[in-house]
Amino acid sequence: MTNDAATTATTRTAHPFPGPEEPLHGLGASLPPADARAKTEGTFPYASDLWAEGLLWAAILRSPHPHARITSVDTSGALEMPGVHAVITHADIPGDTSYGRRIADRPVFASDLVRHHGEAVAAVAADHPDTARLAAAAIVVEYEVLVPVTDPEQSFAAEPLHPDGNLIRHIPLRYGDPEAAGDIVVEGLYRIGRQDPAPIGAEAGLAVPRPDGGVDLYVASTDPHTDRDLAAACFGLEPERVKIVVTGVPGATGDREEPGFQLPLGLLALRTGCPVKLTATREESFLGHAHRHPALLRYRHHADGDGRLVKVEAQLLLDGGAYADSSSESLAAAVAFACGPYVVPHAFIEGWAVRTNNPPSGHMRGEGAMQVCAAYEAQMDKIAAKLGLDPAELRLRNVLATGDILPTGQTVTCPAPVAELLEAVRDHPLPALPKDSPEDDWLLPGGPEGAGEPGAVRRGVGYALGMVHMLGAEGADEVSTATVKVHDGMATVICAAVETGQGFATLARQVVQETLGIEEVHVAAVDTDQPPAGPAAHGRHTWVSAGAVERAAKMVRTQLLQPLAHKFGMSTELLQITDGKITSYDGVLSTTVMEAMDGKELWATAQCRPHPTEPLDENGQGDAFVGMAFCAVRAVVDVDIELGAIRVVEMAVAQDVGRILNPAQLAARIEAGVTLGVGTALTENLRTARGIVRHPDLTGYALPTALDTPDIRIVKLVEERDVVAPFGAKAASAVPVVTSPAAVAAAVRAATGRPVNRLPIRPQAAVSPPMV
Repeated sequence: MTNDAATTATTRTAHPFPGPEEPLHGLGASLPPADARAKTEGTFPYASDLWAEGLLWAAILRSPHPHARITSVDTSGALEMPGVHAVITHADIPGDTSYGRRIADRPVFASDLVRHHGEAVAAVAADHPDTARLAAAAIVVEYEVLVPVTDPEQSFAAEPLHPDGNLIRHIPLRYGDPEAAGDIVVEGLYRIGRQDPAPIGAEAGLAVPRPDGGVDLYVASTDPHTDRDLAAACFGLEPERVKIVVTGVPGATGDREEPGFQLPLGLLALRTGCPVKLTATREESFLGHAHRHPALLRYRHHADGDGRLVKVEAQLLLDGGAYADSSSESLAAAVAFACGPYVVPHAFIEGWAVRTNNPPSGHMRGEGAMQVCAAYEAQMDKIAAKLGLDPAELRLRNVLATGDILPTGQTVTCPAPVAELLEAVRDHPLPALPKDSPEDDWLLPGGPEGAGEPGAVRRGVGYALGMVHMLGAEGADEVSTATVKVHDGMATVICAAVETGQGFATLARQVVQETLGIEEVHVAAVDTDQPPAGPAAHGRHTWVSAGAVERAAKMVRTQLLQPLAHKFGMSTELLQITDGKITSYDGVLSTTVMEAMDGKELWATAQCRPHPTEPLDENGQGDAFVGMAFCAVRAVVDVDIELGAIRVVEMAVAQDVGRILNPAQLAARIEAGVTLGVGTALTENLRTARGIVRHPDLTGYALPTALDTPDIRIVKLVEERDVVAPFGAKAASAVPVVTSPAAVAAAVRAATGRPVNRLPIRPQAAVSPPMV
């Protein structure tokens, strides 16, 4: 790598953030993550590192077929092996035999049918991990192999794959006049691949039986109370006899710690009376957890001669895989945002989510919204090309703003500075063109020592606008509870909001510092003995859980200030806390927080619950979302039109964030979202052949690395506070995930002149002229 390359690699991101005037504590400070040191030193408490006296090891037997009837299961060979303590199947489950965070349609162990490759059939506990794996392999299962349904379009006419049928949900959206038509019409068919969360730390857990006949589960859950309730129902126990203790979560881009890994653990611990540990292999991780929904999207856009949208018609088909999981919620987001952040007078959308014998799909960051963004932005590029308009100009003529109405009939009441975001990325200077010289060959799409020729490289610039909803939707009760305690100059926050890398633990510290002026703040470990805080998704912990922390901290603040206010004959509103000091408006009172505490312990518990939403009705209408966030991305790519190699040179990002609570943390979240989006656009695709997952490992599944990460330029962050949100902040990480793949695809179209209608983009789609 040249010196210039090294410099570029170390200055990848431009941050339009405050400089030296940035506060050291409280909101607006770049407070480092509390777990940063533990992670860098290798002392972070991951579940795979846990140990207990008398530990047994678990292994799960999984189906090699995507669709088959189980005719017999013989566990005798496994039970006879030395060191094996237990073998369990569906017949050994004392409670509910099926589970699901949204719809309980997924069996803990397959009983009569297996519906996807890798479905759990049995589990083993042994005194050594190798023994457990060998014992699982010794279980003899006789299968009658059935023809799998792997094409979601065929699912409608296929025999039912599940007692609930093949259709998970159908949402028709009707908005405006079905007879409306535009001067020009563009159509497109788009396919989105199956993206895997690909956690670097594979699933792991430890189950420890309790003297009262219950069990404690030490797992990296992101929704511990829901997982506890599912486990208790499966184990045939009361919820209070099952405890989830959340271990360190090694990052989460979706629902972390699939219950299908937790439930066999608890069952084996209860069966043996011993602690049982499971550390999934990489292959088990790929086969066992849910993935992003693959999608087939048909679009027809109508526009007038000036490029203003008249009508959008679309058919959206999401492949839910074998079980429902979050398909209903993903479909609602896809249908509601099928037209994007644009004003559309007339919209007619049909959305379906169906079951197949493909791997199960579930929650991943920006679910539903990401798939449709790639399609509607491709349609906008087609309209611009047909009218001879600049793609950015066409978008500016149609952008959504506060007060406009979505096709669901919901008025956009939150800040929606979409035009400002697009103008920011459009006006940002373009990166320099690569030089046609040997010393800069690292700039070629093929990378250092690449086989490409500089003369075959074409540069393209593409734009995309995206939107996501925040918090749960369609009537979800988004409530969170938090407790703040103060004693001996230190504050403790107790809240069951799991730190998944989104920064809640850091934000909670900042909130207490801001409210109480106490620098030392400890966030307690999470378990289900605490009141519930809900799942870590859609920015809900920034909004709901941090909101609960703020309310509790303000209650403690009132307890702290009331005696002083009473003593000096003034209201608490006339007192302020700054840098650990309490002062009055007139300067008469000046003391420290420690002096005011006088050895007392103060505490308060509070809840935060946003305003309610409602389900979409039979016409896809309703106020289904609490709030929305928007993003604009301009992608610059270099494409070798002979080899089809693509290099993303730069991603310019502008985003409405409501309020910057932690500048460094916000930048990291946006950068991570963009990088995830680049992987979606170019490399990430969990391939299947007739339902069989091919190459379920990190060699066959191509994750983007640091060398694949482009220059990420955060060119503008719009701080227009959402008045209904605590602190006015918006979710930060999902919307760049949604928008970035569409921008990369648009840039490749601009570079090659080829239609790009599939993600990830295959090399042959970037070759010009077309390959024969």
